[in-house]
Amino acid sequence: MRADAVLEGGGIKAFGLVGALSVAEEKGYEWKRLAGTSAGAIIASLLAAGYRSGELYRLLYQHDFTRFTPDTWHKIPWIGTVLRLWIHKGLYPGKPLEQWVGGLLAEKGVYTFADLKERELSIIASDISRRNLLVLPRDLEDYGIHPAKFSVARAVRMSCSIPLFFDPVKVYHRASKAVSYVVDGGVLSNFPVWIFDKNPPRWPTFGFRFLSETGGEPRRINGPISLLRAMFLTMLDAHDNRHIKEQDKIRTIQVPTLGVEMTDFNLEEERRRALFEAGVDAARCFFRDWTFKRYLADRCTDGITYRIRPSKSDEGGV
Repeated sequence: MRADAVLEGGGIKAFGLVGALSVAEEKGYEWKRLAGTSAGAIIASLLAAGYRSGELYRLLYQHDFTRFTPDTWHKIPWIGTVLRLWIHKGLYPGKPLEQWVGGLLAEKGVYTFADLKERELSIIASDISRRNLLVLPRDLEDYGIHPAKFSVARAVRMSCSIPLFFDPVKVYHRASKAVSYVVDGGVLSNFPVWIFDKNPPRWPTFGFRFLSETGGEPRRINGPISLLRAMFLTMLDAHDNRHIKEQDKIRTIQVPTLGVEMTDFNLEEERRRALFEAGVDAARCFFRDWTFKRYLADRCTDGITYRIRPSKSDEGGV
């Protein structure tokens, strides 16, 4: 059965997304189009390359994510941190993340978007210089870049570049002859569930996102850097979380975060497993009473009436 998947950003919490995806795969869904922001872009790109959720869980479970945060500059208290922010615009380089994703994609023979033959991939990023939401690779044409020839790993890095945490990615905009700074897609859309909308839908779109959780331990703020970090993480946690539209509830699997923050890269193995299982439980609950017929009814807009009829290919997911 064909379906599209849209994956929210959430850093290390992506274990929960993989758990929910594993249940969708068990139900027989094959992804036709995938989209994601930040960590969701990592998972979406690997799925588009041909990885299955079981492989992804093993890869994520075994990986040491603290490699993304080398402390070379930070060995000099305060001065090193300030200097790095001033020179590179971020606390940590994004290159280790890009190299890791690029290596995993290469194992499936994927380097550029042209190598994605079976699935369409859309990655969300934010051009803060031009104040634009970017859907990659499509919007690269505005920069004079051939979309098909662009590195998938570089696009993922753009989407994962948390402002002030990771270095922004600089892209030359040919029309204006100016450099643009591209950062985390979550700045403008952390859950782009709208990206594949079409009336009538040919098959379902499933959104995989994190359940908004209030309370928990307050964030410690000791200075300007921790203040900016808390501001950004709060914005991401609240982004699109005020409420889910009624017509989106039928397609959104909400995964508990168990109090884990997106930059908890030293997360212990037990909590990694717990996040995965939380995603599994959330997806099983979601699919328990889910039907494509109800999906069409709830997604019906502008007076459009959908007629269900069986087909040999079963593209509608009935």
